[in-house]
Amino acid sequence: MGKLRQTALILGEGPTEFFYFKSLCDVFKRLTIKPDYPKHTNLRELEAKIEEGVAMGYSHIFCIIDMDTKDKEPEHSQYIRLKAKYAEPINKPKKGIYCKVEFFETHRCTELFFLYYFRYTSRPYEDQESLLKDLNQCVEYRKTIDFFIKSKGLHSYFERNGGCLVSATANADQSMEEKLSSERDYTYSELGKLMKTLENL
Repeated sequence: MGKLRQTALILGEGPTEFFYFKSLCDVFKRLTIKPDYPKHTNLRELEAKIEEGVAMGYSHIFCIIDMDTKDKEPEHSQYIRLKAKYAEPINKPKKGIYCKVEFFETHRCTELFFLYYFRYTSRPYEDQESLLKDLNQCVEYRKTIDFFIKSKGLHSYFERNGGCLVSATANADQSMEEKLSSERDYTYSELGKLMKTLENL
């Protein structure tokens, strides 16, 4: 039996998002944020995690999506289908379930939002490596669980090293405005929108 509670389940596709959103629990103190991620980074696993969250009675499920793996088939079609499936909130009053599932995309990957802590860019990245190289010019960063643990919270690590979440949010919003006005389909992040959604919950 699901219970209605104003809690957010944040589903990333891997450990990067898990460790990052765990580090934001201090920022959004009023919220119960539970980050989680599938054992295998495929959309079927992500869907299973969404269903699990719905059954557990979460009122909001936010899926953090890296778009660099969604521009080829079959992932592209699977992702469009998954978004369509959850376009409307899940409402099962008899079971006490009401859940809104939302998707927040970043191209190429979540690390772009980390770079936005330090500076804005709209340059196209051929691969993750070139993006990570730019990020490393601003702050030391390794995409390993070891590094995530040693940083003692990615959010505070970025801020201790001169980054700023307010800037990251503003930069992400700018990337979305440019994406919409120029129909650019690369180097953008909806995570600024997610931060505002979390603030307003």
